[in-house]
Amino acid sequence: MRVLSAAALAAVISLASMAPASARVESFPRDFKIQRIKAGDATLYVRVGGKGPAVVLLHGFGDTGDMWVPAAKALASDHTVIVPDLRGMGLSSQPTGGYDKKTQGQDIARVMDALKVDKADLVTHDIGNMVGYALAAQYPARITKWVIIDAPLPGIGPWDEILKSPLLWHFNFRGPDVDRLVKGRERIYLDRFYNELSANPKAIDEQTRNHYARLYARPGNMHYAFEQFATFNTKDAADNKEFEKSKLPMPILALGADHSFGDMQATVMRFVGTNVEGGIVKNSGHWIMEEQPAQTVGLIKTFLEKK
Repeated sequence: MRVLSAAALAAVISLASMAPASARVESFPRDFKIQRIKAGDATLYVRVGGKGPAVVLLHGFGDTGDMWVPAAKALASDHTVIVPDLRGMGLSSQPTGGYDKKTQGQDIARVMDALKVDKADLVTHDIGNMVGYALAAQYPARITKWVIIDAPLPGIGPWDEILKSPLLWHFNFRGPDVDRLVKGRERIYLDRFYNELSANPKAIDEQTRNHYARLYARPGNMHYAFEQFATFNTKDAADNKEFEKSKLPMPILALGADHSFGDMQATVMRFVGTNVEGGIVKNSGHWIMEEQPAQTVGLIKTFLEKK
């Protein structure tokens, strides 16, 4: 496990293909440290800061761990905040396999082990939800509370009906030519998601879009993002059906955006959990941290602080 100072972060990010992060994508607090943590055949890029009981924040597609800066700032006064980039995404390594969510749940457990964290709260969004479920299902005693935000779980509840939505064509966008189709057009490809899956596309500003386009343009990153989707129906759905046989015991807050997954988030989670509370992020599409950061952070904090 290698630890970098915040000052050394610039050297880590001084990849030839990347321009500096935009002003509108906030920086993590100065006392957060960057660690490269070995997790099986992957090495995850992890930001760690704050003090107190641990909370793990997991991102999804179209974002990286950078999406969680507003939440990290709000939680760091009384939590040890742990923010990885998932394998193959952001600044984490790119192993050729392991993009099923069961394996990635084990990745996060290994991060917790490396940091000597036995138990943690969990906050997840998008594909992070799926990794979070695999983590919580395999290690239920290690997750104390879970906030899950705006995305379904493969194979669970109304999954087959959800797949019929034309907005989700990207779940099956893969094959030998997709890398060539998107290479050099990462910003265009990501714009589709920001524009069509938001309540107000202007809420995702140019600086934010360019920041993530640069990260996804890193060699291999878009390819392995596609691999995240490729396992939904080949592996993840079957794994989740097995996980579902043992219901999750921890308190769960299932948040859906009112212009996106809405009440369906709680509906899905009641198939897998015994203690599920629903909630809505108002005036938001799927990109809750870009569209409604203050409201989303408030909902997260209130739930995690509840006795």
